[in-house]
Amino acid sequence: MVDHVVVVGAGPTGLLLATELRLAGVPVTVVERAVERSPHSKALTLHPRTLEVLALRGIADRFTAEGTALPVGHFGGLPTRLDFSVLDTRFPYTLVLPQLRTEQLLEERLKELAGEILWGHRVLGVRQDADGAEVEVAGPDGTGTLRAAWVVGCDGAGSTVRSSAGIDFPGTPATLTGFLGDVVLDAPPRPDLPSYDNAEGGIMIVGLEGGYHRLVGSTRNASAVPASQPLTLEELRTAVREVAGTDFGMRAPRWLSRFGNAARQAARYREGRVLLAGDAAHMHMPFGGQGLNVGVQDAFNLGWKLASVCHGRAPATLLDSYHDERHPVGAALLENTRAQTAIGASYGSDIRALRTVFSGILADHPDVNRRLAGQISALDVAYPDPGGAPLVGERAPDVGLDGAPEPSLHPLLADGRFVLLELMDTGVGADAVAAVTGLAGGGDRIRSVTARPTTGHRGWDGLATVLVRPDGHIAWARRTVDA
Repeated sequence: MVDHVVVVGAGPTGLLLATELRLAGVPVTVVERAVERSPHSKALTLHPRTLEVLALRGIADRFTAEGTALPVGHFGGLPTRLDFSVLDTRFPYTLVLPQLRTEQLLEERLKELAGEILWGHRVLGVRQDADGAEVEVAGPDGTGTLRAAWVVGCDGAGSTVRSSAGIDFPGTPATLTGFLGDVVLDAPPRPDLPSYDNAEGGIMIVGLEGGYHRLVGSTRNASAVPASQPLTLEELRTAVREVAGTDFGMRAPRWLSRFGNAARQAARYREGRVLLAGDAAHMHMPFGGQGLNVGVQDAFNLGWKLASVCHGRAPATLLDSYHDERHPVGAALLENTRAQTAIGASYGSDIRALRTVFSGILADHPDVNRRLAGQISALDVAYPDPGGAPLVGERAPDVGLDGAPEPSLHPLLADGRFVLLELMDTGVGADAVAAVTGLAGGGDRIRSVTARPTTGHRGWDGLATVLVRPDGHIAWARRTVDA
């Protein structure tokens, strides 16, 4: 019998995790406190690595068909943009796509895989024992209990799952706030991700559907207002005028909100039968649009591991590697967004001088620009092998393949299995690699492909055999048959 999983939260992180589990044949129930999906989109962008994640399951085209590709990102709102076009990926751009539509597309995918969402069910608490966990929920028909082998909290920064499991959430409280407004602009600026800054603050403007624009930023005067205090159109108008000298003819607000710079990270991502992902595991100032993306990438790392455990193909200790691999990524995220907050939401002549110098460095030194682009896009994320094996843990590029049933690597991973690339006539088969690597379940969990790379990639010259994990990272590699 396959273990059952309860995923708490039907945002992008919870939905992606649920699709991964259902793809592997794991029974999963998604519990969501809201009675319906919010019409407001906190996030607006999908980054290159997130698009690769979707491509690894064959669904990226659903998203790229609707979003708008921008070949740039930003660091702290600096005038010099990060150049995503030079990155080694099939998706060298930021995809502007409102979170609402991202969630709808993921929910459609979950329905295709016969997944279930319980809307209007609020989790009251989680109790666990040696054999599983009980999730107490309050729904339209009263209070009840769901029994599962595993519970994953994807329920945001105020996670009930996290607090029920007794997992600490250390960090720093909010010391300043920013503002966000989705409004109609009668006199909008140029469409290529414009930004404005002066000694009073900074704003960025993103075009949305239906004639709306999102204005997001922070000013000296507005930053002291608590996030709990509602934002008014007049406040937004005043703040934007202070920075841009005009309000662009704003009217007809459909969403006004504030956000703070609190930065916290769960002390551990697993406590017994309970795991955390997304905002339940890390919260931060939303600079760089990284929150949704890192959450989805958390889920992608966890999904195949939890499915393996649920099927009895791997010991529960495999789930400890989820914390070991993703906790450092979350810590780097907090460091990155704190740095962006310091340079992008602070004021005065000293900060303006720093912004000018740093923006010039990004313009004049492509290697620095590319390094930050790798951080923001998450293409630089790797999970180094504790034993120091070369390439192991690195992200596998979408290498072109000659002689394979698909023209490149990503489509070969669509069913969520490991992929063994036999790049030379080594005679090493899936069963032998499974034995060498200790892969529980043996060769049946591996799709073996004999092919030749059609393009060169760093570190791949001379490779004979490469085993790629279901999440697109390298599990094992050899340059010769017996190396």
